[in-house]
Amino acid sequence: MGEMISFKRPDGGSCEGYLAGPAKAPGIVVIQEWWGLNDQIRRVAERFAAAGYRALVPDLFRGQVAMEAKEAEHLMEGLDFADAANEDIRGAVQYLKASGSAKVGVSGYCMGGALTVLAAVFVPESDANVTWYGYPPLEYVDPARIKAPLLGHFATQDQFFAIGGVEALEGELKGAGVAYEFHRYEAKHAFANEEADSMKLRPLGYEPKAAELAWKRTLAFFEKYLR
Repeated sequence: MGEMISFKRPDGGSCEGYLAGPAKAPGIVVIQEWWGLNDQIRRVAERFAAAGYRALVPDLFRGQVAMEAKEAEHLMEGLDFADAANEDIRGAVQYLKASGSAKVGVSGYCMGGALTVLAAVFVPESDANVTWYGYPPLEYVDPARIKAPLLGHFATQDQFFAIGGVEALEGELKGAGVAYEFHRYEAKHAFANEEADSMKLRPLGYEPKAAELAWKRTLAFFEKYLR
């Protein structure tokens, strides 16, 4: 099991996070969905830990966890995405590197997937990035600044992040010569979240086969770039 820790942001402030996994192993910063640092995202960190990584989930909502969609939307709308990417996520990457991880990647889901793409732009210390069904508005993405490889998992039936936006992002990345690999799955948003169906939101849907395939691709990607 992991533990809550505190780490420094580049601006000198602090952020708490959930840390799991063996010391000195390659690191992965895991970025939450809009629900917050809940038990489900902790289990994702534990799964990375079981695969031999140090996983750190920064608490972007500062202890707040949503149980319903309206509450989650409210928390997400109150989040400063630039601050989260430049300070919380970058601070988490820097913490892992300073405390024993030679290489560190970032992997995020939904809102965290959008933040992962931003981290690819604004966190130069990251060595590899994996976004799961999420991307930010293209005006915030300068592909020329992305130096680390990027893997993306997207759902063709996603009602939160339309697949057309994925194609637009792909065009920007290709034009800038970014090393990227995007996969599309016949699934709904949050297809890798085992709790998606219990949330009773029709736009969400857990798809175990797609989730397992995406997980295997993610581990192979991190094995290639972080070890």
